[in-house]
Amino acid sequence: MKPADNAFAREAIEAKGWWGAHRWLVLRRLVQLTVLALFLVGPWFGWWIVKGNLNYSLTLETLPLADPLVMLQLLATRHVPERNAIIGVCIVLAFYLLVGGRVYCAWVCPVNIVTDTASALRRKLDIRGGGDMPRQTRYWILALILVLAATTGGIVWELVNPVSLLPRGLIFGMGAGWLVIGGIFLFDLFVMKRGWCGHLCPVGAFYSLLGRWSLVRVSATKREDCNNCLDCFVACPEQQVIRMPLKGAAKGVGPMILDSNCTNCGRCIDVCSKDVFTFVPRFAPNEAPTTSAAPQPPQ
Repeated sequence: MKPADNAFAREAIEAKGWWGAHRWLVLRRLVQLTVLALFLVGPWFGWWIVKGNLNYSLTLETLPLADPLVMLQLLATRHVPERNAIIGVCIVLAFYLLVGGRVYCAWVCPVNIVTDTASALRRKLDIRGGGDMPRQTRYWILALILVLAATTGGIVWELVNPVSLLPRGLIFGMGAGWLVIGGIFLFDLFVMKRGWCGHLCPVGAFYSLLGRWSLVRVSATKREDCNNCLDCFVACPEQQVIRMPLKGAAKGVGPMILDSNCTNCGRCIDVCSKDVFTFVPRFAPNEAPTTSAAPQPPQ
């Protein structure tokens, strides 16, 4: 059964306190808002710590960072990137290959704040049902934007990419960008639960491909303590990644979540009153316990 909306995470709050039940959520918001603020304080106040945007930036006039997906589209247009852009892409790729590609979605992407708000309001209003589509749709959209770049000779996706529109709009004025951001919010609220991030966003699809080899994982290390409250499933933006690590011991499935679509958001850790989940290194033990012990000879 789905937990009642007014009961969501109540057990975790009672067992661990408010901070213990929201720790990773608060830390994610601090990181997201800090990243956003670093881009805004230059145009707003003249404090140029970071110049640029999430596509390409230069920190303290020294450190270049560039979005690998934008670079991939640029290469598809048959343009040659500049040296700093190549260096920036290499740095970003190395980071996300290590910590997990979809960490970008949960810890950096400003649109995540919009979709999380829609999800929380949907739960509060007890809006159920809605549309559905294969989660693989986002990979088809990813392929489409690369085809568009190759056939048009331009990075067409960036004209409507909400990840770029939101911070750019905060600097220069949203204009029609509100239609895109508002549309995503309403889509997630009324049409499909976690519709944008979970089914459509090509940026998340791209970073999930990087997440296959990441070294930081969530693991249901204490899954035998699970009391079936289902709060972790309600909180998780990619519910399908939890099921087998949490409930697959009888089938020999280890507790570590190895699915590359896990965003490492930490919400399953927050809302679990039994502390079933935790962050672990990828090389931590990941074996299901044997279901029965061999009979011992009489003494």
